[in-house]
Amino acid sequence: MENVNEENNNMNSDDSASGTTLSSQLAQFEEFDDSTRSNGGANEKLHFLKDLPMNIYIELGRTQMQIKDILELERGYVIELDKLASEPVDVFVNNKKIAEGEVVVIDKHFGIRITSLVDPANRIKDI
Repeated sequence: MENVNEENNNMNSDDSASGTTLSSQLAQFEEFDDSTRSNGGANEKLHFLKDLPMNIYIELGRTQMQIKDILELERGYVIELDKLASEPVDVFVNNKKIAEGEVVVIDKHFGIRITSLVDPANRIKDI
């Protein structure tokens, strides 16, 4: 504390070159109570974001093809993917993997049944 007091005393003196007086004080902060330490504010912020639209896509698998093969694609051509039919598909939100699932058919439409989720902390951080 003595160094701080010395600096304060030195700063309170007149600056002979400019003719101005400099002064300083130690910063005073309010004490935090327990209500400000809760995570209630974080939950409110997350609730605010729940209405934002996000892009979701499902990745069945991947492959690499040469441009000449892509240009030769025709109706009925089969493209082999790097995943087996029994392997789970990946669920992505804004290009971040959040889950894995299996393909199901619901009234002539495809759907995904979620089988596992990425850790919730990582989902929020990555999104």
